[in-house]
Amino acid sequence: MNFLRGVMGGQSAGPQHTEAETIQKLCDRVASSTLLDDRRNAVRALKSLSKKYRLEVGIQAMEHLIHVLQTDRSDSEIIGYALDTLYNIISNDEEEEVDDVKEENSTRQSEDLGSQFTEIFIKQPENVTLLLSLLEEFDFHVRWPGVKLLTSLLKQLGPQVQQIILVSPMGVSRLMDLLADSREVIRNDGVLLLQALTRSNGAIQKIVAFENAFERLLDIITEEGNSDGGIVVEDCLILLQNLLKNNNSNQNFFKEGSYIQRMKPWFEVGDENSGWSAQKVTNLHLMLQLVRVLVSPTNPPGATSSCQKAMFQCGLLQQLCTILMATGIPADILTETINTVSEVIRGCQVNQDYFASVNAPSNPPRPAIVVLLMSMVNERQPFVLRCAVLYCFQCFLYKNQKGQGEIVSTLLPSTIDATGNSVSAGQLLCGGLFSPDSLSNWCAAVALAHALQENATQKEQLLRVQLATSIGNPPVSLLQQCTNILSQGSKIQTRVGLLMLLCTWLSNCPIAVTHFLHNSANVPFLTGQIAENLGEEEQLVQGLCALLLGISIYYNDNSLENYMKEKLKQLIEKRIGKENFIEKLGFISKHELYSRASQKPQPNFPSPEYMIFDHEFTKLVKELEGVITKAIYKSSEEDKKEEEVKKTLEQHDSIVTHYKNMIREQDLQLEELKQQVSTLKCQNEQLQTAVTQQACQIQQHKDLYNLLKVQLGKDSHHQGSCNDGAQMNGIQPEEISRLREEIEELKSNQELLQSQLAEKDSLIENLKSQTSSGMNEQSSAAASARDSEQVAELKQELATLKSQLNSQSVEISRLQSEKHELLQKTEAFAKSVPVQGESENVITAKTTDVEGRLSALLQETKELKNEIKALSEERTAIKEQLDSSNSTIAILQNEKDKLELEITDSKKEQDDLLVLLADQDQKILSLKNKLKDLGHPVKEEDELESGDQEDEDDENEDYGLDQDHI
Repeated sequence: MNFLRGVMGGQSAGPQHTEAETIQKLCDRVASSTLLDDRRNAVRALKSLSKKYRLEVGIQAMEHLIHVLQTDRSDSEIIGYALDTLYNIISNDEEEEVDDVKEENSTRQSEDLGSQFTEIFIKQPENVTLLLSLLEEFDFHVRWPGVKLLTSLLKQLGPQVQQIILVSPMGVSRLMDLLADSREVIRNDGVLLLQALTRSNGAIQKIVAFENAFERLLDIITEEGNSDGGIVVEDCLILLQNLLKNNNSNQNFFKEGSYIQRMKPWFEVGDENSGWSAQKVTNLHLMLQLVRVLVSPTNPPGATSSCQKAMFQCGLLQQLCTILMATGIPADILTETINTVSEVIRGCQVNQDYFASVNAPSNPPRPAIVVLLMSMVNERQPFVLRCAVLYCFQCFLYKNQKGQGEIVSTLLPSTIDATGNSVSAGQLLCGGLFSPDSLSNWCAAVALAHALQENATQKEQLLRVQLATSIGNPPVSLLQQCTNILSQGSKIQTRVGLLMLLCTWLSNCPIAVTHFLHNSANVPFLTGQIAENLGEEEQLVQGLCALLLGISIYYNDNSLENYMKEKLKQLIEKRIGKENFIEKLGFISKHELYSRASQKPQPNFPSPEYMIFDHEFTKLVKELEGVITKAIYKSSEEDKKEEEVKKTLEQHDSIVTHYKNMIREQDLQLEELKQQVSTLKCQNEQLQTAVTQQACQIQQHKDLYNLLKVQLGKDSHHQGSCNDGAQMNGIQPEEISRLREEIEELKSNQELLQSQLAEKDSLIENLKSQTSSGMNEQSSAAASARDSEQVAELKQELATLKSQLNSQSVEISRLQSEKHELLQKTEAFAKSVPVQGESENVITAKTTDVEGRLSALLQETKELKNEIKALSEERTAIKEQLDSSNSTIAILQNEKDKLELEITDSKKEQDDLLVLLADQDQKILSLKNKLKDLGHPVKEEDELESGDQEDEDDENEDYGLDQDHI
């Protein structure tokens, strides 16, 4: 303490130059003192001086402070003082008040000092690595100033510090641990640190995302109360935007991790007007911007589409539409919500269909689209809100032909509500189109142009729209009314909007061009506008008139004799001049607002005066400017050649389409044959399983018969002759019954085999019919080759069945021989019956009994013979069936050989056809080159279709399809 009193006393009593001396003494004490307390007091004194004498402390003490960080890590207090001192030196935060006159100069000097000291500090990358290692300390007095110091370094020289952290081992992972700190001050400052770390560095953004940053940040937002939270929620949302914006990898990771579902509770806000604090508005605005980052039109289409589907499935889109239709929502939140809904539904049919079904909570309910269009054409609404509604309408119609048809249908006479109770979208657009407000005119014209974008059907339907201009006058078509307003000399913004609508309407629609030219006043008006020498403000209108006239020439089908292509070009040459016409046409793309509108689909203008061009219209101008220029310079002969080339290409397209249809039909036939072959394979497997089961049963019967035979032999060996005869008379009927059962089982087995042979015969008949159909249709040659393999397999199965029948016939003959032996034993027994010691009556009775039994046995034997004879006849019939099957197989083999010869011939003919197609493709290429020389734009679809034809020809060659009949 005596040391501090001396230092502070010297500072207060001495002159101005003594501060540098004091700082030098403190630095010497830090460098040379051996006592830790002295070094700690010196660093604390430097900290107190570092804010007021920032330059002096920074120059003299930085090296010593870094040395303290390296050597005194065991003492957290001195480390904390050193980090605070370095933060005061490097940071540009001014706590002391400055005069207004000196404020700007002091701020510049402060920024220069901060960047210079930061450059000195990071000149040795080990200093940043040392700072990262200090952040692992849990002590509050070390970790918190370390976080603040590193954040200040990133703010001063972000890219250089980011690179050092990126190459540092586990550098980013150490910083991610700050989000898990239980002390809110450190956690919140850690969020600010990660904000500065992830700014404009894709590599660090990916590392932070894969370190589970999304999970932790969303947990913090939930803990803080979502949109009702404080500034911590705002910081987390800014960090999430840094991680996701223009980073496709992180966006995909965010979607795959099901984090989109966790965004839905953010937008659960009530209808009440209370509770909308400034912080809540800021938080909700950032949340909406975060949704837009995921579905931005600048993202890859696949990633945007998957995020859009996920938002619909989890109910996020429904929640946004609830906010859209709610009451008491602040204007800026409502505007941003409209923009967010626009990009969530843009180009996604499912989301667009849902949005079309949303109704506003009014009485009676009105579609949300109608309510939004009412705001767009209302000049009392804020300008940014009207722009947002126009963007929403454009996104609803983007690649949505169904929605385009629904909008145009509200203008057609058959669908207009005669009672007038409800206002339709088409009526609102017409009202805005002819409103005295020029901004409403422009917005309605652009919205209606988007209902016609790339939809020739709706362009033709819109020609049917009739407007009642005044009582007693006949109705006027919408096309005629637009040209009438143009000729009346309205405001530039109105005329530009109508000209953009007409150019979109007439492009790629010859019928609309014919209707436009049918009015004899339109062409003179356009040529007059183009030929005049007007001021700079009117040059854009002249350029659009030139574009409209050029579209009328390029898409002219020469159906009107007075306004054929050649006559219109002669008119331009006489009244305007070709060079002058092309120069006026170039005024569009040279306009200062053209390039701005071509950058993004969203109509984002600072004021209504800048609302001139539409994004989709700039793409149309880019597409048509070159082809119109070439069309103006073409001669009539070149036009005729171009027509001929078009006809040739159309013929070629019809031939290619015919080939494609034939190939599709052949592919279907091949698929059917493949299914049939697979069915036959399954049936074959089932039959093989049944045969295996039969073989097992036969083996079981054999084993049982052998066992009974052994038992019978044992009984006859151990008994006497009389007893033998008595037991034989008792056992013999049982043996005969067993033999009968065996024969019955063999009969049933033969019947099963016969049924299986019948199934095989039916399969062979099916194969024969398929083979004969294959001979009639050359396209199934490949399937016939597979059928021949099936025939070979059937041959093998028939051979197996034949061997099984032979084995069964051997078994039957063996049983017959055994039956004969039993009969012989019975007769021998009858002859050797003893009669000594018995009376004649008893002998006579026994003899009668034996004769009765013998007669019964003989009767049964006859029956068995008959059954065996029937079985032999059935076996003969089965053999005949096998022989006929073998002959059928031989016939199928011959037919297969014939088919192989025909396949070879068809392959040769197909090669000839491929050569002819190659020649034809060469001719087409030459015709395309002629078209390009003549200035006709050759679409990429022609090239794609020719590539498809070559691919399909290759597939035909693989399948071996014959195309003689084409």
